[in-house]
Amino acid sequence: MPMITPSTPDLTEPAVPPVIGVVASQLLNPYQQKMLDEVMRQLNARGVISVLLSAETDVTLTALIRQATPLGLRGLLLLPGNRVTDACNLPVLQIDAEPELQADALRAGEVTAELLLKQGHQRFGFMQAQPGELAQKQGYRAALLAAGMALNAELTVGSDDRDCAYQAMMSYLKKTRAAERIQALFCESDLMAFGAMQAIRDFGQGIHLAVAGFGDSEEARSSTWHLTSWSPDIRQIAGRVLDRWLGQQAGNSSAEEQGQLQRRHSHAGKVLPGEMSACGCAFRH
Repeated sequence: MPMITPSTPDLTEPAVPPVIGVVASQLLNPYQQKMLDEVMRQLNARGVISVLLSAETDVTLTALIRQATPLGLRGLLLLPGNRVTDACNLPVLQIDAEPELQADALRAGEVTAELLLKQGHQRFGFMQAQPGELAQKQGYRAALLAAGMALNAELTVGSDDRDCAYQAMMSYLKKTRAAERIQALFCESDLMAFGAMQAIRDFGQGIHLAVAGFGDSEEARSSTWHLTSWSPDIRQIAGRVLDRWLGQQAGNSSAEEQGQLQRRHSHAGKVLPGEMSACGCAFRH
């Protein structure tokens, strides 16, 4: 199996537009969709032709890459959550391993923890699709430890899926004594946060649990959820990563990237007077 090492594609043939394969197999996630849209837009701005390669298995992806070989692929760009085992010796950019995305995710965890701590929560959890040390979780745990708190529960869902998150959260609530349950939960994605929130509502028994997500999807802003969620500056991040990888400047990534935590109601975990009571989501918390 060939070694896959990041490198700069050869863009030295001005008469032939470079062709980049964009590997994206998880398009049900709103964050993935936003990243795909921005990457495609920025590749177009750089005069790069993009070919979407979507496959559920390594075998299928390898076959797609080989089928695209006659197009003159110069490299592969892997959207977050995607991996490739056989790149046919093409240069590979694994975008979620880039320093910009790692730094943003780390900061997301830190800022989210700080907000939840300010609400007075004492027991904290983190929900993720697969086992592992995500940058989000690292920043989250570090901020909790700095405040003398701990990460009390780590819930692994199995996939970045709303229904799986619902089942994982419901199972946790059923098997954990009320006095030992977490009071605040940070989720790897908005989809997981939606599933967790629905489980909390369906479980009933007057339970209040703060929830925060990552990705700031359109649905997060709805009155159904009013989900507090980290909003990455995907435009700036993608711009810097592509500038470095392709060795060219598109002129739109000069400012420092700065994600922001969009504060709504879900991080409170309980009904608060004022705007929250009037927005229509209060009775669901």
